[in-house]
Amino acid sequence: MIGAIIGDIAGSTYEFNNIKTKRFPLPAPGSCYTDDSLMTIAVARALMRAGNGGFSAALTEEMREMARRYPHPMGGYGGRFESWLTSPEPKPYGSYGNGSAMRVSPCGEAATSLEQALVLARQSSEITHNHPQGIKGAQAVASAVYLARAGAGKKAIRDLMETHFYPLKRTVDEIRPFYSFDTTCQGTVPQAITAFLESVSFEDALRTAVSLGGDSDTLAAITGAIAWPFYAQNGMDGAMRRLRAIAMALLPRTLRSIVDEWEGRYGIC
Repeated sequence: MIGAIIGDIAGSTYEFNNIKTKRFPLPAPGSCYTDDSLMTIAVARALMRAGNGGFSAALTEEMREMARRYPHPMGGYGGRFESWLTSPEPKPYGSYGNGSAMRVSPCGEAATSLEQALVLARQSSEITHNHPQGIKGAQAVASAVYLARAGAGKKAIRDLMETHFYPLKRTVDEIRPFYSFDTTCQGTVPQAITAFLESVSFEDALRTAVSLGGDSDTLAAITGAIAWPFYAQNGMDGAMRRLRAIAMALLPRTLRSIVDEWEGRYGIC
């Protein structure tokens, strides 16, 4: 989860002011958490609260409560999602937007098997993003997070992605020149996974994701969610510790306490 939050903050200032290079301040002045972090934390809280059952209902309540407490995050909420947040009877609305993928990382971290990661990801997506592509994006990210946390190598992660989710035929350098703003799962998740696969460190993963342009906070949140457990397996380097400290300082105290509780249960990676 913390990798997704750090990535969200890293990409926040470039979402509507894209930068096509890996050379930029990290984080840039004015960077802040967005709805990506808020909803990721809501997923984590719902998982901690739900225990062995009732995750979907708990998540619906947690996401709506999070939006009530933080109604105007940097970048705002998507239009259809905002309607869901305020609806007297919230129902899924057939979305294949990348919101299902950007918030799902706690499902991969809490899962004790790949099968469970897939089930939790589906449940986390279906309450809003019940289109097959929305579910697919969430399951791809949760699966990659689970494998990274379990110590799988990049080849194993790539093989799973290409076998069950997306062809990853283009390199970052082939994607970057022609990539533009895209808020769909199918236009965000493969690119974010590719950024992770080509990275050499957690910081490099974030820089690579942001450098693609597009919906940069969500791209970096997804990339960071996978890269954090992967690179943290052998201990956090100085850049990871620095970026985590900055991200935690930018979160309100209540949100920091949820992150702390989550890491107390599941570890920092």
